[in-house]
Amino acid sequence: MPPRPAAETGASAREPDVFTQMPLTRTTKVERLRYITDPLPHDVTVVGPISLTLYAAIDARSRDAVAAMLGALDGADQVRLVAALETAERLLGPSGQPAGPCYILRSHQPGDIGWIVHRHGVLYADEYGLDQIFEALVAQIAAGFIEKFDLARERCWIAERQGAIAGAVLLVKDSDEVAKLRLLYVEPAARGLGIGTRLVAECIRFARQARYRKITLWTNDVLVAARRIYQASGFRLVREEPHRSFGRDLVGQYWELPLPPPGAPPTEAAGHRVRSGKLPRAAV
Repeated sequence: MPPRPAAETGASAREPDVFTQMPLTRTTKVERLRYITDPLPHDVTVVGPISLTLYAAIDARSRDAVAAMLGALDGADQVRLVAALETAERLLGPSGQPAGPCYILRSHQPGDIGWIVHRHGVLYADEYGLDQIFEALVAQIAAGFIEKFDLARERCWIAERQGAIAGAVLLVKDSDEVAKLRLLYVEPAARGLGIGTRLVAECIRFARQARYRKITLWTNDVLVAARRIYQASGFRLVREEPHRSFGRDLVGQYWELPLPPPGAPPTEAAGHRVRSGKLPRAAV
């Protein structure tokens, strides 16, 4: 039978550090940790109160054993374990490929923020023709996040796949009631796996938990895939602003997601277009 993570047992004290900032669901990467062989085939039906009781006892013992093993590992070792299990699954699977997209989400570690700056610089130059002024802007945002980091109200999520960073996003405090979603990106090789959508969903979940009343973001019209994620996640385009920045003509876009308290009526905001030739302040 498949072992399950500690979060399903209620033994939160044994949860490994890498999972503490995000809810574990059946779709998360770590819940694909499993034994290579399953002692109870899926086509076997367990019937009768004694059988069900015995099955539940064995299942609980298995969950506790896995929780104890994972709890003894630090964050770096957990990442290495997941990568190793991915390799084993790929090599031993019937088709030689993983059963589905595999990734974990974790908080940032030393070196991650610098890597986010580097990848933004490379990818946005290659895919959108933006110059190094854009990379400088990303570096400015990233430095501000590190220097003013507020653990209670800010987060960085790193998506990791097969031991490498596959994407990232920041949620930063703009005011007591407003958070900003910043620097969302997904590596080209990891696109199409739902990582971008999951990263945005984590921002929304945490913003609600931190009692923000709105999430804002600034992007540009050329980022079509990102804009689709924002729209599908409930964000609304509230303003557009043409500008020339980063070596080309762009249309900056302001998106918002209201987070009203439970029971409050939804709010409406009408979008509009303004003229500007300068880099918007929201970009910084």
